[in-house]
Amino acid sequence: MPRTLSSPLPTLRRLAAASLVSLSLAAGAATPALTTQVPGYYRQALGGFSVTALYDGYIDLNTQLLKGIQADDLQRLLARMFLDNTRGVQTAVNAYLVHTGEQLVLVDTGAGQCFGPGLGSLLDNLRASGYAPEAVDAVLLTHLHPDHLCGLLDREGRAVFPNAKVWATQADADFWLSEQVAGAAPEAMRPFFKMAREAVAPYRTKGAFAAYTPGERLYPGISALPTPGHTPGHAGYLFQTAGKQLLLWGDIVHNHAVQFAQPDVSIEFDTDQKQAVATRKAVFAEATKQGWMIGGAHLPFPGLGHIRQEAGAYAWVPVEYGPLRSDR
Repeated sequence: MPRTLSSPLPTLRRLAAASLVSLSLAAGAATPALTTQVPGYYRQALGGFSVTALYDGYIDLNTQLLKGIQADDLQRLLARMFLDNTRGVQTAVNAYLVHTGEQLVLVDTGAGQCFGPGLGSLLDNLRASGYAPEAVDAVLLTHLHPDHLCGLLDREGRAVFPNAKVWATQADADFWLSEQVAGAAPEAMRPFFKMAREAVAPYRTKGAFAAYTPGERLYPGISALPTPGHTPGHAGYLFQTAGKQLLLWGDIVHNHAVQFAQPDVSIEFDTDQKQAVATRKAVFAEATKQGWMIGGAHLPFPGLGHIRQEAGAYAWVPVEYGPLRSDR
């Protein structure tokens, strides 16, 4: 019988596959990996308003600052959300720009130059979103902590928003802008008072800073909700248009993995931890009852979504990425 020759096809396939691997590796080696992230802004329609979430950056939050929870429970809640606590939990700092059709309103301004390199990107992201700081008509501060107001200044200490009127609650202004209160505060807290006074100084000088009390009307479609505890005059801002509502709530939540599941957990930065817990519970209950959309300063960017009540606790439901549509 004649000898049967083996088919060369398997060998050719192996050689071809090896060549493709070599080519792909060579191509990969020739193209450096890109490490720049997308610009930190996201748009969301709200009835007749347009909302632009702005990313100022992040800070690694030491979870030992969270109070009222056992260590094992804390780690369980973090692990459930696949959060690595090795260096602290990455915590976003967000602000929100709302175009009402009549005013361009910014809620909080980020950390500016008051913290490290992980923060201070709000101005770049505002410009990347297509807006200029000169176009901002009003800045509404949820409270006077540096990661919310230091973005009022540029590197030279000048007003970043030259045409804006800056608003804060009277209670927070009386506390954080008072040299007498600062003098009586613990030494470790005094820099926070100094940063607050410096941040608003150029606006106060030209009469563009105002303190208000609850119940005052600031702008059409915008209501200030007293939410004290984190600071004496902490406030959220409820935007209402065409049957839609958005509550920009500042620092009601610092860690989404922990405080939605256990609202009793406070943070060391709370001026009044007991009041902060009571406020958080009340806001959660009202937000779920009313179906408000939420924008949170320290929720994962863009920090927009809703709250769902479940099993005696709450859960965060983030918005889905999508085009800007007026029917949402």
